[in-house]
Amino acid sequence: MDFIATFTVTKEPDSQVKIEGEIPFSELQKHRGKAIAELGKNLEMPGFRKGSVPEKMIIAQVGEMAILSDMAERALEEVYPIALKEHKIDAIGYPKISITKIAPENPLGFSALVAVLPKIALPDYKKVAKEMNAKRPSEEVTDDEVDAQIKDILRQKLGYERLQNKAGQTHTHADGTVHEGPDHDEEGHELEEEEAEQPLPELTDEYVQTLGQAGQFASVSDFKAKIREHVEIQKKQDVAASHRAQITDAIIEKTQMELPQVLVDTEIEQMFAQMNEDLSRANLKMEDYLQHIKKTQEELKKEWEPAAQKRAKLQLVLNEIAKMEKTEPDKAQLEAQVEQLLSQYKDADESRVRIYVASVMQNEAVMKMLEEQK
Repeated sequence: MDFIATFTVTKEPDSQVKIEGEIPFSELQKHRGKAIAELGKNLEMPGFRKGSVPEKMIIAQVGEMAILSDMAERALEEVYPIALKEHKIDAIGYPKISITKIAPENPLGFSALVAVLPKIALPDYKKVAKEMNAKRPSEEVTDDEVDAQIKDILRQKLGYERLQNKAGQTHTHADGTVHEGPDHDEEGHELEEEEAEQPLPELTDEYVQTLGQAGQFASVSDFKAKIREHVEIQKKQDVAASHRAQITDAIIEKTQMELPQVLVDTEIEQMFAQMNEDLSRANLKMEDYLQHIKKTQEELKKEWEPAAQKRAKLQLVLNEIAKMEKTEPDKAQLEAQVEQLLSQYKDADESRVRIYVASVMQNEAVMKMLEEQK
């Protein structure tokens, strides 16, 4: 297919390129048989079963132009990926293809607009990470943080007990109706009858044994030790997540790139897919949720655009750093995790699972490298 080398590639705004050229009619002619078969498979004519209409009658029925259009589509499907390879185009997403010239016995003229992986100018990411690592917050838990957590637990228990007490009460309204549970005003809203904050109960061995699950806390000292352990775990996770975000935010801020909209759209689609999954688990529907929050799907997309841009930039930056550092997932660990996921999700596509696991492992390796910069 020497003609592919004659295609022109022009850089367009928003990290896109336009591919233009002509495909010889001989390439279209190769697909004529399949085009006729496709157009005739559902054709019904008197005296013939569906799918068994003779070729001459199919041509007469659908017309040469319909056949030519199908031939053109098939030729473009075959030529397009070869053109990407020939012209070294790192395309992402699907192209917008326009046919500019089509006629029997003539070359097919076309143009294809496609987003490409942007050129990324990274800063000195190791230096940026080193500067951020020097500012990493302490993971040490203070007595004040433990005390605050204990007070929250006690207040939650008191609040729960007040609600339980109210739930057992009955109230007679002005119209004579009787209502069980917390009193409500005319608008149906629960009245705020909370008293001034009550003093918190004294911590005794007997009292802490009423907290949590049965037998979870044996004594005050056991209660405090376990709460401290919980706070330590939570703080460690929070500091780690926050610190990683600070590192990547700082690198992204100093990175130069032209972000393709197709990547942002893909992130938004994934965000909607995750929301649909979450709503489905709660036996809710997207349309009901949107009605509840009084927003349209388009309004949500607009709200999510900045977050989607950030997610897309983050993945591009991590991929570029992995390329610079020649970071690759450990093959044995990759296969083990893929096998584990496939055993849990029997219907999952293996190639997609492998791409997902490889991406997660690669991102984790890059982040660990950045966190180790001192």
